[in-house]
Amino acid sequence: MSARRIFIAAVVSALSLLTACTGGGGGGTAALPSGPDLVKKSSEAMRTVKSAAFTMETEGSPAVQVKKAAGRLSASGDADGTIQVDMAGSLLEIQFYLVGDTVHFKGVTGGFQKLSRSQLSAIYDPSVILNPDKGIVQLLANALDPKTQGEEKAGGADAYRVSATLSQQILDDMVPGLTQSVNGTLWIDKATSRLLKADLPMNGGKVIVSFADYDVPVQVTPPADATP
Repeated sequence: MSARRIFIAAVVSALSLLTACTGGGGGGTAALPSGPDLVKKSSEAMRTVKSAAFTMETEGSPAVQVKKAAGRLSASGDADGTIQVDMAGSLLEIQFYLVGDTVHFKGVTGGFQKLSRSQLSAIYDPSVILNPDKGIVQLLANALDPKTQGEEKAGGADAYRVSATLSQQILDDMVPGLTQSVNGTLWIDKATSRLLKADLPMNGGKVIVSFADYDVPVQVTPPADATP
């Protein structure tokens, strides 16, 4: 075979390989859904959620009072779990049961005590997360400049990774102490459009919120030994 034919064969082979890798120009970022469409669909999907499990944790030293939380939430507003709160430089872990307008809570020592929901909200009210008028639904609906960055796993599920600027006013209800809007990253479930994870960088560190067990029934039963 002549040198010219070898050269032509090599070029054809290279072009064929390039076409196979790029899918004819239809793959890559261009094939991803737009950021505005994803956050809109996710906001709508979160509005129908009946219950969820959640975790919140901090990395570094962000200026937020709640350093760690985990629990279960119902759309009706009931919730249970634990929160770790920074009280004048000391970490206090609190176990809580939120039923109706009453919070049953317990620190490291002593028995359960009671607070009203309004008293709890001055510290941290996790039920706001699924409140369609205040929580995740509004956070997604008001996200600014959302951009789809790619696809990856989040919590074992296939997800779209989306960057967006998130409202300080809405976030403050869910992560008390925030004093700034956040350029965050969201992971949105490809199958259900529900939010799986949010990474929220801020001064001093970050807050990471994750969700699981969507629509698994949650029945919160207050402890029997709670005292006024």
